[in-house]
Amino acid sequence: MAKRRSRNPERSRMVAEKKNAAASKGDSNRKSVKIEDCPTYSHSSGSSVNEMVNQSGDSEDSVSPRAAGCRTRRRTMSGGRAEHHLLTTKSGKKIYTKGRPPWYDKKGKSLKHPFVIGVCGGSASGKTTVAEKIVERLGIPWVTILSMDSFYKVLTPEEIKEAHESKYNFDEPKAFDFDLLFEILKRLREGKSVDVPVYDFNTHSRDPNSKMMYGADVLIFEGILAFHDERIKNLMDMKVFVDTDGDLRLARRIVRDVTDRGRDIDGIMEQYFTFVKPAFDKYIAPCMDSADLIVPRGGENDVAIDMIVQNVMAQLVERGYDRNQNNRDRHDLVRDDLPDCLPENLFILNETPQVKGLVTFVRDRDTSRDNHIFYSDRLMRILIEECMNHMPYKDVEIEMTGGRKTIGKRKDAMICGLPIMRAGECMETALRSIVKDCVIGKILIQTNETTFDPELHYIRLPPHITRYKVIIMDATVTTGSAAMMAIRVLLDHDVKEEDIFVASLLMGQQGAHALAYAFPKVKLITTAMDHQMTENCYLIPGMGNFGDRYYGTGLEQDMDEPFDV
Repeated sequence: MAKRRSRNPERSRMVAEKKNAAASKGDSNRKSVKIEDCPTYSHSSGSSVNEMVNQSGDSEDSVSPRAAGCRTRRRTMSGGRAEHHLLTTKSGKKIYTKGRPPWYDKKGKSLKHPFVIGVCGGSASGKTTVAEKIVERLGIPWVTILSMDSFYKVLTPEEIKEAHESKYNFDEPKAFDFDLLFEILKRLREGKSVDVPVYDFNTHSRDPNSKMMYGADVLIFEGILAFHDERIKNLMDMKVFVDTDGDLRLARRIVRDVTDRGRDIDGIMEQYFTFVKPAFDKYIAPCMDSADLIVPRGGENDVAIDMIVQNVMAQLVERGYDRNQNNRDRHDLVRDDLPDCLPENLFILNETPQVKGLVTFVRDRDTSRDNHIFYSDRLMRILIEECMNHMPYKDVEIEMTGGRKTIGKRKDAMICGLPIMRAGECMETALRSIVKDCVIGKILIQTNETTFDPELHYIRLPPHITRYKVIIMDATVTTGSAAMMAIRVLLDHDVKEEDIFVASLLMGQQGAHALAYAFPKVKLITTAMDHQMTENCYLIPGMGNFGDRYYGTGLEQDMDEPFDV
C-alpha cells in the first residue's frame, strides 16, 4: 500500500482561507460590477470617429498623463470591428459612420458624389483633432473617416522581428499598401461598400475580420502619407496639411506612446531620430506643396478650420446639398406618369379562391392575432414557393428504389433571404421551410422622422454574397423607397441586378412601377396589389401595420385612420 502523504495543518488552513476569500471576492464582484467600472481598451489608430468623439482629454493635442490607477491602453488594432455606427459628439451632434443617406433618385442613380477631404501631417501633429473639429463644425450627419493606419503591409517573419526590436520603419512609403488603399478610396468615393482591413499591431498582420464601410456626404481620409500617391491625391476635393512644430510633435508622441502603448522613453527617442524624423523630412514635409490649405498649430487654429468648413459647405451646396431643406418626402420616389400596363418584371400570384381568401383574412382588422399569424404564414409560404419558380434549375438523373432511373430537377443556385427588419422577418420561417439550405441576412432601413428619407442603419450579409440569389423580403411595398435602398445596397456589394428578387405580401402600384423603372432586371413578386395611396403614403385598402399585428405590438388605431403603413 502506498504511504499516505502527510499534510501540514497550518498550510492547509491558509490555502482554504485564500480560496474562501477569492470565492467571496468573486461573488462580490459579480454582484456589484458595473459597466463603467470595467477597463477600456483602445482598438483604434486614434483616427476613427469612434475614438475621436468618445474620448475626453485623449486627443493628440492633450499631453496630460492618465489618472493614477487607470489601466494602460495599448493600441493593438488599426480599427475596431465593433465600432458603433451612430455616435454623438461632445456638442450633441449625431454622426453616422457606417450608415448612408438615400442618394438615389427615381432611376436608382446617385444624386451626388461625396466630398473627399485629405488630411496629411506628421505623427502626433493633430490630424485627428483637426478632423474632429471639421466634423463638429460642418454639422453634417453622414461622415466616413478612413485612416491610413489600416493599410500597413503584412510583414514577413524577418520584418516582424525588426518591428518588435523597434528597427522597422513604419513611416516610409514602402510600409503601406497604396494599391489596396487606392481601390478602397475609389469605391468609397463612388458610394460603394468596402471591406477595410483591420491591422493587428501585435502580430503585424491583418485581422481576418475586416470592417465594412460606405461612402457618405463627406469622406475624410487622414494619414502621414496621405498625399504621397498621385492616384490617391487626385481623388481628393480638398487637401489639408497639418503643420505643427517638431518639438511639440515629439512631446505629444512621447506622452502618447508611454501612456497609450506602454513604451519606454529610450525606445521612443531612438525610433524617432532613426525613422520618424528622417521620414518626415524626406517624405511628409514635401507634401505641403500639394496642400490646398496649411493649418499651423493643428486643432488650435480655429480660423483655418473655419475656412475649411466654409469651403466644404460651399462645394456641397454646388453639388445640390442643403442641410436646411426639408422638402423631400417619400413621394419623390413615386412616378407621376404611370404607364397603363403593369411592369414586365412584376409577378402577381394567380388570384385563386385560396389566395383571395388568405389575403382577405390578412386584411381584415377583426381577424384575431392567432388567425392573423396562421393565415399570414400560409400566404407567405405560397409567396416563397412562387419565388422559387423563378430560380434556375438543372436536370439531374436519379435512381429510384426499383433500380430504374429517371430525369428530375434540382435547384441550381444558392439562396439568401434578406428580410427588411422588422416586418420582413415574419417571412423567414416560410423561406426556411421551403429552402432547407438557405442563408439569412439582415437589413434595417428606417425612415428619418424629419426628412422622411429611408436610411440604412444595419446590414449583415453572408460572405461571398455575389454567389447567391437574394430575396429581399418585406410585408408591404408602398412607395418602394425601402426596397429601392435595399436593392441599391446589394448592387453596391456587387450583387448582379438579375440575381435580386423582391417578395412582398402586398405592393402598391406606384411603388412597383418605381422599382421596375429603376431596376428593370429585378423581379418583383407579390400576392396582391393596391392601386391607390393616400397623401400620407398609406395603401388603400392596405393590410394594416403588418409587423405590429403579427408580433402583437400595435396599439388600437382610430377607425377613421388609414389602416396601413
